[in-house]
Amino acid sequence: MFSRRRRKSTASKRSNPLRRLFRWTFTILLAAAAVDAVYLFTIWPDWQQYRAGSIPASSFMRRYEAEREQRADWPPLRWQPVSINRIPRHLVRAVIVAEDARFYEHDGVDLEALKDAMETNLSQKRFAYGGSTLSQQTVKNLFLSPSRNPLRKWHELVLTLGMERNLSKRRILELYLNVAEFGRGIYGVGAAAEYYWNVPVAYLTPRESIELAATLPSPVLNNPRSNTRAFRNRVNRIRRYF
Repeated sequence: MFSRRRRKSTASKRSNPLRRLFRWTFTILLAAAAVDAVYLFTIWPDWQQYRAGSIPASSFMRRYEAEREQRADWPPLRWQPVSINRIPRHLVRAVIVAEDARFYEHDGVDLEALKDAMETNLSQKRFAYGGSTLSQQTVKNLFLSPSRNPLRKWHELVLTLGMERNLSKRRILELYLNVAEFGRGIYGVGAAAEYYWNVPVAYLTPRESIELAATLPSPVLNNPRSNTRAFRNRVNRIRRYF
């Protein structure tokens, strides 16, 4: 009888460290979730301010200007916000074709695009495609950073769902087209049209619109001036839908 009790006591002592580990792990995860919830609360936008009116500068623009102080070879930031009413329909269509063909069908996250991106990345054994929607890219540009860490992606997801619930698709497009990068220090279609073709965005031709859309998602390397093979291939792919 004594030996049985002793064995039970020994087994109980051995299991205590494991239980303590589980408790500590759960406590740490709970604390991290609470901290993250507080962080999301502090950065949560007042969506009412984004529903209409002027286009705000993005976090990417502020980051660019801060980094430019250490990079003498970087040009000044170019940015000319324009109303979506002044953006040609063929440019809007080209951007949707290039970046998010199911933009009007999803609620911010395109699960089919994510699945396709994952399969492509696995086949190429590298992170080639992200599968982000225009809504996700808008959130990233406006509020977050270029980082690809899981926590930033989680914040992007939560903010995207919030944006889709509060803003119209038309407004999301207007924000995206005015904050997306189209070259080194070139933000928005207004500045891009002036830089590449020296015309207001309203005067862009279908061909020029396709070329502008083809700069995404790597505008510094692939754009109408660099005219790389990757850029030309992307132009041809977009052109098939016109």
